[in-house]
Amino acid sequence: MLVLGIETSCDETGVALYDSDRGLLADALYSQVAVHEEYGGVVPELASRDHVRKALPLIEEVISKAGVGRGEISAVAYTAGPGLVGALMVGATLARGLAMGWGIPALGIHHMEGHLLAPMLEPDKPAYPFIALLVSGGHTQLVRVDGLGEYKLLGESLDDAAGEAFDKVAKMLGEPYPGGPHVARLAESGDPARFTFPRPMVNRPGLDFSFSGLKTFTLNTLAQNGGRDNVDQQTRADIACAFQLAVVDTLVIKCRRALQQEQLQRLVIAGGVSANTELRERLSAALAKIQARVYYPALRFCTDNGAMIAYAGCQRLLAGDTERADTAVRPRWPMDELAAPGAA
Repeated sequence: MLVLGIETSCDETGVALYDSDRGLLADALYSQVAVHEEYGGVVPELASRDHVRKALPLIEEVISKAGVGRGEISAVAYTAGPGLVGALMVGATLARGLAMGWGIPALGIHHMEGHLLAPMLEPDKPAYPFIALLVSGGHTQLVRVDGLGEYKLLGESLDDAAGEAFDKVAKMLGEPYPGGPHVARLAESGDPARFTFPRPMVNRPGLDFSFSGLKTFTLNTLAQNGGRDNVDQQTRADIACAFQLAVVDTLVIKCRRALQQEQLQRLVIAGGVSANTELRERLSAALAKIQARVYYPALRFCTDNGAMIAYAGCQRLLAGDTERADTAVRPRWPMDELAAPGAA
């Protein structure tokens, strides 16, 4: 089965072709970072317009790179939610139109399921069951995964997601959007011993997260040291370092707790924040101590991309999933409402 995947949930247009026998044949990605950077965040209307401009050319590019004919494509998978409603509608409308014109099925995919399954694109893929840490700009969740569509939400952020906290702290420090990579680079030259930030909710039972208070602690620390306009570069780096370590330690502690609670030894981490080098190093070291292992997608598949949607669509279609003609996009779509393959 050859599946065309289309991802348009936010500010990146991703397209890919995945074959059930040959694997990933081709993919392409267009990022809108330059479009939204001057606004300090994603402007939904501008995002939708850019998807309209870029999606079809990317589809043509991917088909050409793969060296296949349109008649060889078996199905079209697209992101149906969660995400920005206008951006989702662009991808859904295009995918359904192509599928109708080509006489093949279309299938809406849950964005976070795509991220969760992205490590399956790698040669060394995890076996079920495993724990997944989904950590991106809009989500921080721990999920038990027993199979395709068999998900149990164990914990999630009660306020800001980790990625959102990174972006907001970057703005406090005068760094551009998107903030995560800039905070990480700034932290590299920081002194980890200068400031000690709290690790939120690690002393409470359970697997939920909260990063709003950590964001406030960062703001107060910045104010106590002169504020953004007066603080020196080294202090900015030290604050970035302390913030990043607090987030990373919190994630690591909760991941270890989830693995021990569920008596599992495999962890998948996916989403944009999974590209963070400090997080990868500390997770690998911490899990090695409990004879557990962590799996990641390739760096280029950590952020939103078409390959994860094509893969997820292919697996669901092979498992018997179909889509009704009146299926709607879902800007909000809790993981626990995601049906198993073939379910009515």
